[in-house]
Amino acid sequence: MEEIIQEDKKVFLFLNNLGDSSFDQFWMLISSTWIWVPLYAIFLYFLFKNYQLRSLVFILVFVAIGVTVSDQLAGVFKHGIERLRPCHDPSLEHHMRIVKCGGQFGFYSAHASNTFFLASYLTILLKKNLKWFPYAIFVWAAVVSYSRIYLGVHFPIDILVGSFVGTLLGVIFGALARKVINKQKITS
Repeated sequence: MEEIIQEDKKVFLFLNNLGDSSFDQFWMLISSTWIWVPLYAIFLYFLFKNYQLRSLVFILVFVAIGVTVSDQLAGVFKHGIERLRPCHDPSLEHHMRIVKCGGQFGFYSAHASNTFFLASYLTILLKKNLKWFPYAIFVWAAVVSYSRIYLGVHFPIDILVGSFVGTLLGVIFGALARKVINKQKITS
């Protein structure tokens, strides 16, 4: 396990040190939540165009529950595992660029989990009518996730595990949403 952690630190330092202070504000913006509200409105528009209002209500309820589970589960892991964020790790202090620092613990990334949850969940619901959608939304999730390494708040393994958990939750909630929508169509 120690070897994996050391490799994770090496990869982190490589990726983090690719950064340049002239791009710091851009990556802080990418990592912020509120900047993506217009994109969420576009997602809502696509859902509205492809589903009836009654189905849309179920879809949005599943999104709210899924993002909450994704986010809170990350918090449970952070306090259960207690792996220091890179910006709090004394062994990396003089070797990395710290642009921003969050709470003390960082395993695993809630940003990665939440964005990959949305990517997989919405892909399940929209891929049939929007063939290009999965490519675009997974690139978005990857860019947001990378921003966390750039800023110095997560290790690559934090991102990979967050991405995996988010995708898994997205697939589960997406399958549940499809099942409810299909059952709704049969009964109406």
